[in-house]
Order: sequence, then structure tokens, then C-alpha cells
Amino acid sequence: MQKPFFETLHALLDAEGQITLGELLDAAGEQTYGLLTLLLSLPSLVPGLNIGLAPVGGIGLIGLGIQLAWGISHPWVPRRVQEQAIHKGRIKNALARLETQLDRFRWPRAHPRPINHRWIGACIAWTGFLLAIPVPLPFGNQLPAAILCLLGASLLEERLLWAWVGAAGSLANTLYFAFSFDLIARTFMKALHAMMK
Repeated sequence: MQKPFFETLHALLDAEGQITLGELLDAAGEQTYGLLTLLLSLPSLVPGLNIGLAPVGGIGLIGLGIQLAWGISHPWVPRRVQEQAIHKGRIKNALARLETQLDRFRWPRAHPRPINHRWIGACIAWTGFLLAIPVPLPFGNQLPAAILCLLGASLLEERLLWAWVGAAGSLANTLYFAFSFDLIARTFMKALHAMMK
């Protein structure tokens, strides 16, 4: 029986000494994809930070989603990134807030069903692409970031309902961008003309 994710993570964060991202990912085990999805998408929810971080996080999520959809059991993360030290206090505070939010939607499951990781990986890759696009729309970054957080949480908790809601949100996000394509194209053309002058 796999230990609950947050129980494992809290035990690691409570241990003495410094930990790295690689150690954090090792502790996550099979839930590494869910953890990385959250870590890459959460900064894009913060107003002001999302402008610069959304494209970087989106590109990382595209690669992450492709690996999950391909069936790779443990994602490849560059060694230099894995060696980065983790600020335990900030991680614990962020986890506490995340757990509080998740508790509101943690309904009883009479017959839990496993999530198809391949299709959710494809969904993460596509939504990561939407996050990486610098669209001049209201909630242009926050919407895909929120969907990705839900998909990451669904992987961590193995919640099929959350995965379906996340997939529906990704479809809605795609339609939102598609119907706004004319506005996006005109904005980019104006910016291009301004740069050429």
C-alpha cells in the first residue's frame, strides 16, 4: 500500500539538514509527475510573476506531459535542476495551503478507479502549451495554470473526478483561446508593427 503523498513529504521536510529537489522527487516516487505538475504551474497563478514564469513553466510541462503520455515511469529532470536546494519553510507553507484547499473537495470515494496516466499526460502537455502562449487575454495565464494544478492534484490523490474536471477545463480553455484568436492575432500584429518602427 502506497503511503499518502503528503505524509511522506512532511516526513522528509521535517528531517534535519538540507534537501534538494532530486530528494524531493525521489520521495514522491510514483507521484513525481503530480508533484512536478504542481511545482511548475503554481507560480503562474501569482499575479505579476506569471508573465515571466508562465512560458518557462509551460515548456517544462509540455515535456513532462509527453513523458507521462509516453509511459515513462519516472520523468527525466536535468541533474543541475535536481541539485537545487529546497527552502523547507516555503514548501511546508505552500503544502499547508494546498492541503487546506484540497480538503474542501476531497469527497468520499465508494469505488475509486485508477487514472489513465497516458491521456492525462497528453492533457498536461496540451495545457502546458496553452500556458506557454503569451496571450493578451483576461486570465490568459491563470486559467491554464489553475487547470494544471487540478490535474497535478488528481495525479497525487488518484482522483478520477478531478482528472475529468481538469480535462473539461482544458477543453474550455482551448475554446476560449480559439474564439479569441482574432483578438490575439490583431494584438500581435500591432506589437510587431510597433517593433518595426
